[in-house]
Amino acid sequence: MRHTRAHTGNRRSHHALVAKTFGVCSNCQKPKETHIVCKNCGFYRGRKVVDVIKKVEKKQAKKKAKSK
Repeated sequence: MRHTRAHTGNRRSHHALVAKTFGVCSNCQKPKETHIVCKNCGFYRGRKVVDVIKKVEKKQAKKKAKSK
């Protein structure tokens, strides 16, 4: 069935791209996405959620083991 231009436009009105919003991390003062854990220090809302150093070390060890 044919749809009018208005019907098609109304459906596509929600297809617009939205730019990501950034805030400042309260711990390290680096820019980070809002409502997401800081990728630099692993803090979210003043609490440590992810141990970034441990994660990086694990990744390096895995890469080193794979290269052998």
